[in-house]
Amino acid sequence: MVDGCSLSNSDAFRVNHTKLHFKVFFDAKRLSGTVEFDLERIHETPDLVLDTSYLEIDAVTVNGTDASYEIGDRIEPFGSPLKISVGSGDHLLVKIDFKTTDKVTAIQFIQGDTGDYIFSQCQAIHARSLFPCFDTPGVKSPYTFSVESPLVSLMSGRPNSEKTGNGVYYFDQPVPIPSYLVSITSGNLHSARIGPRSKVFCELPNLEACKWEFEKDMENFIQIAEKLIFDYEWGTFDSLVLPTSFPYGGMEIPNITQLTPTLISHDRTQVKVMAHELAHSWSGNLVTNSTWEHFWLNEGWTVYLERRILENIASREKGKEYGEKVRQFNSIMGWNTLVDAVNTMDAKFTSLVWDLKGVDPDDAFSRIPYEKGFNFIYYLEQVVGGKPNFDPFIKHYFTTWRYKALDSFQFKTTFIDFFKDKTEAIKDIDWDAWLFGTGLPPVIPKFDTTLADDVYALVKKWVEGTEDPDLSFDEHEIGNLESNQQLLFLETLATLLEPIDSNKCKELIARLDKVYPKFDASENGEIILRWNTLLLKFGGYNKQHDEKVTKFASWLGTVGRMKFVRPGYKLLDQVVGHEYAVETFTRFENRYHPICRAMVKKDLQLV
Repeated sequence: MVDGCSLSNSDAFRVNHTKLHFKVFFDAKRLSGTVEFDLERIHETPDLVLDTSYLEIDAVTVNGTDASYEIGDRIEPFGSPLKISVGSGDHLLVKIDFKTTDKVTAIQFIQGDTGDYIFSQCQAIHARSLFPCFDTPGVKSPYTFSVESPLVSLMSGRPNSEKTGNGVYYFDQPVPIPSYLVSITSGNLHSARIGPRSKVFCELPNLEACKWEFEKDMENFIQIAEKLIFDYEWGTFDSLVLPTSFPYGGMEIPNITQLTPTLISHDRTQVKVMAHELAHSWSGNLVTNSTWEHFWLNEGWTVYLERRILENIASREKGKEYGEKVRQFNSIMGWNTLVDAVNTMDAKFTSLVWDLKGVDPDDAFSRIPYEKGFNFIYYLEQVVGGKPNFDPFIKHYFTTWRYKALDSFQFKTTFIDFFKDKTEAIKDIDWDAWLFGTGLPPVIPKFDTTLADDVYALVKKWVEGTEDPDLSFDEHEIGNLESNQQLLFLETLATLLEPIDSNKCKELIARLDKVYPKFDASENGEIILRWNTLLLKFGGYNKQHDEKVTKFASWLGTVGRMKFVRPGYKLLDQVVGHEYAVETFTRFENRYHPICRAMVKKDLQLV
């Protein structure tokens, strides 16, 4: 399949191996590097065309001989094609020397808590600004990595301790990976063990807090996933807690998963993100969407596996029946985010399969491929008779497509072939409606609301409190709820307050603040965002000098996770005012990752 988000001719070559070396220049804030491709020509063509974006090319050789090359005109948003004359012959060794520029979107040089720091983020099409490559998820290759740096360095492979030394760090990645999973980090990094095959890396001041947050469940997560799918084959599952500007909750870099520091909530309530990134070790990293138009295959499967992992953790603690209730509750939470995403996204990006012709994939990304994708997988599970019948397909699917990339049509064929003995059960699946239909899924799920019912009852009581000021509330009513139930409480309350008189809403929010002051003192970003949505939209705190507003605005300057930053600025824009939102963003703009900056500018209509 030709990837419309790549300018390369990836269909003409097979990549046998990639060797990639970087040298870090902190003062100049740039990298120099060399990439070597071991290629097999599979279609006749005189030229090799690679993706680049704002790179400087210093030299190119083919089979050890200098080769002619040219960089084509820039085509937004996809960069500039690098065309290399490769002559004849089926086996090619192509070597390219290059440098990054100050327009690179894949890396960020910052000051960490203890000094110089660099980290990369290549998803979706930013690898081409880091090194010349076939920047498409459909091309996967084993890698040999190395990086020369004055500071401790990590890349997306297994550390090669026999070679590492004298400021050069070596890594091997024998499992084929696509370009978007290539990663480099360098800084004053320290590590602590959080499991027999897992470490966590971060700067020293945060190390103990990170260790405590993750050590309880890490190995349990891995063992549950292995039982559900098959053995974890990447060797180690280490994690890297990045500085605050990291724009995502996590990124499934092989062997060194990247994590946002917002997960360090000091209550272990956000470790579900770790379960999600672990699930990517199979879904996304081993089995990959062939183009970004089929991104739901990565994320829908991963959310499904994440919830199965969390279900099993809960089952170990409180029994199998409770574990399934936890899965159902998490699915309800996900459904709420899906409804919100459908209501706010461009309709063309609310289908599972996208048309990205001329479109930056970053513009299409939302919770839809995650949650609508999950609901499709969950629907298929129900159609074939539940988990006992569906679980063998999980193993079959990941075994069949291991090391490969596929699209939605190949997934459909794989599913139908596996369940050919259940023709009657699966004959009514409307594949076109699921894959290409916009909006909410064609089949609305019926989830078990057991763990949500107490939340809904409490929300109803608070709403009734707007009419009955004598109605009494107790801190323990909310305090006894688990973290995710508290999130559902805040979300549901915000929805039900919409039609109520603003003065009554103000009284209710003031009362809620007194009864449960921990909302205002929470360090959990999920709660902070939802609580401040209530404060600003319904609590009467909508002036730029209100203490609650300035506190929230200041918090936005301390986080870089787009899940919080983008809706946070939209909230300021809608409630406090466009000018104040822009002023706040301008004050903190340089703290954000380039991807985050670009998306917020679009949200605030600054570009």
